Order: sequence, then C-alpha cells, then structure tokens
Amino acid sequence: MLTSYDMNGITDSSSWDMNADFWDQAMGDDLNEYHRKTIRPYVLALLGPIENETVLDIACGNGSFSALLDRMGADVTAFDFSEKMIEIATARWKDSNVRFLICDAADEDKITQLGSEKFSKAVSTMALMDIADIKPLAKALRNVLKPGGIFVFVTQHPCFITLTDRYMTEHSYEGEALAGQPVKHLYFHRSLHDLLSPFFENGFMIDALWETCFKNKERPEVLIIRAVLAG
Repeated sequence: MLTSYDMNGITDSSSWDMNADFWDQAMGDDLNEYHRKTIRPYVLALLGPIENETVLDIACGNGSFSALLDRMGADVTAFDFSEKMIEIATARWKDSNVRFLICDAADEDKITQLGSEKFSKAVSTMALMDIADIKPLAKALRNVLKPGGIFVFVTQHPCFITLTDRYMTEHSYEGEALAGQPVKHLYFHRSLHDLLSPFFENGFMIDALWETCFKNKERPEVLIIRAVLAG
C-alpha cells in the first residue's frame, strides 16, 4: 500500500493544513478558472439532477463545490481530512445547509458510520490522486450509497500528468498543484487498472467518462468518471 508519510516527518494531512489558507484564497467562492472550465460542467452533467438528492462530497476542500450543490437543492454532507480545511469551509459557508465533517477518505469505518444506503450520489473532485489508499473508500461507498447510486470522481489523468517516468507501478511523489503553495503535498500515482479495480471489486460499473483539457487541447489533464453501484 502506498504510504502518506514520506515527506521528512510531515504527514499529508498536515501538509494540507499548512496549505489550507493559500488554497482557500485561490479557490474562493467560485473555485478557479481551471476547475470552472475543465471540471465543474462535466461533473454536473454526470451527476445529473441534483435537487432533493442526498449527496456526499468527498475531500471537499474549502467547500465551494459542496455549497454549489446545496444551492442547487441537494442535501449535502461533505468531509475532508484536513481540520483546517473544514474549519475554513464551515466559516465560509456558515449560511449554507451543508454538513461539514472531518474524516479521512481512507477510513472505511468512519465513512460507513455516516449511514447505510444514506446517499443517492457521491462526488470527489481532484482528490483520488491525493489519497494514499482508495480501497477503503470503494468499500465504504458500497455501503453508504443506495443501490443504483452513482459516484462521480475527478482525478488528474494518470496517462498524461504523472510527474515521474513510471506508469504501471503505484508510487507517490511530491508536487504542488498551485504555484506558490506553502509546502508540497503527496501525489499517489495509479495506472487505470489500479485506479478502477477497487470500484469494480465492490460492485461498481463505469457508464460514462470525460477526458478534459485546459491549455493544450490534445493533451487531457483531467479524467472524470461516473461509477454506478449495482442495484
């Protein structure tokens, strides 16, 4: 299993605590241009109708996307493993109905405790490549999603964006997603097989995906997938 303790004693959760204020200022209420152009419209399309749906937002950051889903009429629970991020999200969106929680996306038991078959939809935007082990998340989603529920997730494209020369071997490496962030954080590379297999093993099937570009229109940076839990 990949480890999240590779950065000279700085755990990945503490690196996100250290980066939280910087990220919040960069994302603001409406997220940044990259998110608005390469992620948000495609995620909303794959999520489908949101009003009156129960939605789990995984690794929610400063909560801006969670709050958007709330404004669209969803019943939203959102979590992040960075205490500082959740503190920021709770303050920024204090007038929303979003329930913000501190939780590690690799903690199967804690996610499962949110409730059996509680959610009709789950979403995670640009986070799976930041999670050391996604197997517990796939298992937890099998329990908290209703039969036929969907999980839409966004990750950096493993075929084009990994900053090392290894594709087939799972590994971690340090990097920064926003230029100038206070400290680097860990990325966890997975091949497509390693990315998707945990969800296949837990009863999900892939029924839609997008590959989106930002500046280079022939080199996709983002992979967006909709996984449906068997009913």
